[in-house]
Order: sequence, then C-alpha cells, then structure tokens
Amino acid sequence: MAETSTTINISISREQIVEAIKKMDESAREAFIEDLIAMLSPAYLESIREARQDYKAGRTYSHKEVFG
Repeated sequence: MAETSTTINISISREQIVEAIKKMDESAREAFIEDLIAMLSPAYLESIREARQDYKAGRTYSHKEVFG
C-alpha cells in the first residue's frame, strides 16, 4: 500500500513558539535548540562531524590541559 502525505498549515505566532520552548524542560530545550541550529547551519553540522572525527582519532585534550 502506497503512503500518502498531507500538508496542514497552522498559524503560530512567535510568542506562542517562545512560550512553548520556555515550557520545555532544560534537556528538551537544549536538544531542540541544537536541532534547530543544525537544520539552519551546514557549518555547524560540519563542525560536529569534525569534532567526532577528532574524538575517534584521539585528538582530544583534558579539561586541565585546556583550562590549566
């Protein structure tokens, strides 16, 4: 059976979006903001890919090495 898609247009104000984000718990809000940045920024996604490659290759520094 073939799937069909339906588009539903809903008007939501900026204020409603802000209020909904404020009501999220901290971890959900952080994940949402991270996902939003990722969707809007190819450079951000590339930086994540590079960081994961560095981590896998062992190119990391301890907190003490970075901050003394």
